[in-house]
Amino acid sequence: MVGAVDLDLRQARAFVAAAEELHFGRAARRLFLTQQALSKRIARLEDALGVALFHRCGHAVELTGAGRRFLEPARVALRAGDQAVTAARAQARPLRVDVWGHLYGPMRTLRAVLDDAPALAVELGASRDLPTAVDALTRGSIDLGFGRVHATAEGLEPALAHRLVRLEPLDVVLHPAHPLAGAGNLRPADLRGSVLWCPAALDRLDFLRRFAGRFGIAAEAAAVNLGLEPLLERPHADPRYVCVLPAELVLPADAGLRAVPLVDPTPLYAWSLLWRGEPCATGRGLLRVFAETAARRRWLEYAPGRDWLPDADRAQLLAV
Repeated sequence: MVGAVDLDLRQARAFVAAAEELHFGRAARRLFLTQQALSKRIARLEDALGVALFHRCGHAVELTGAGRRFLEPARVALRAGDQAVTAARAQARPLRVDVWGHLYGPMRTLRAVLDDAPALAVELGASRDLPTAVDALTRGSIDLGFGRVHATAEGLEPALAHRLVRLEPLDVVLHPAHPLAGAGNLRPADLRGSVLWCPAALDRLDFLRRFAGRFGIAAEAAAVNLGLEPLLERPHADPRYVCVLPAELVLPADAGLRAVPLVDPTPLYAWSLLWRGEPCATGRGLLRVFAETAARRRWLEYAPGRDWLPDADRAQLLAV
């Protein structure tokens, strides 16, 4: 009881979903409720608090000042409720970690880290991209995310924290008939006469967009990201096209393509861990093992005159 209000977590959960979606219909579907049931829970919460939490205008809703002030404490209350239930049931659950950037093989890095810490209980899942992982963290359905963290149009909320944990050199992958295929290594600028083939539209691929722009390389994209083998079909069929992939990524045996190291400068793909609020004990353990593995494997080596990173990734590196 606070201020004569006994907070109902079902009502708080309905409010948080509506506040994050800014749409009662989507919030109701997210909670597997009817829209009427969701609206009733929010109305009862407003009655109990004695304030309006939303401005309602047709199908659209906006948070009031009281709603904005209530949102983060409500999220904290929901997380505390979940933790209380888990503690009461004495159920130790694994750390939930989602990955994204699947074309670049994030599981290779996670496998190396988890091999160094077999006692860590981790449950791995998949997010489509960074915004999907951020949404999962906000909802509390995962504990950490692993992938490339870059600036989004909306920006990252202050409650989110991230740490760069690996810089991975990239190779260019090209057909043996490509004019540059016989080189022992290539500069990114050497690719200006080629076409960089991308797995999806460049507005969704922050790294490749910045890479192509920085080195003046023409780029085209597949309509749908179907994975590594479909991506490689284009350079296999047309030697004008090339792809950029991690140096350690193993190409399919029948790809019929050649990987050539990129140098002067070497582009580096930045992998980060992302979390919300204070990590739990297992999350702190994973962060510690990542740091130890990165130091031993020299994952964070970067020389400004030798390597290339997008500005945002370089800023992350300086914060490590």
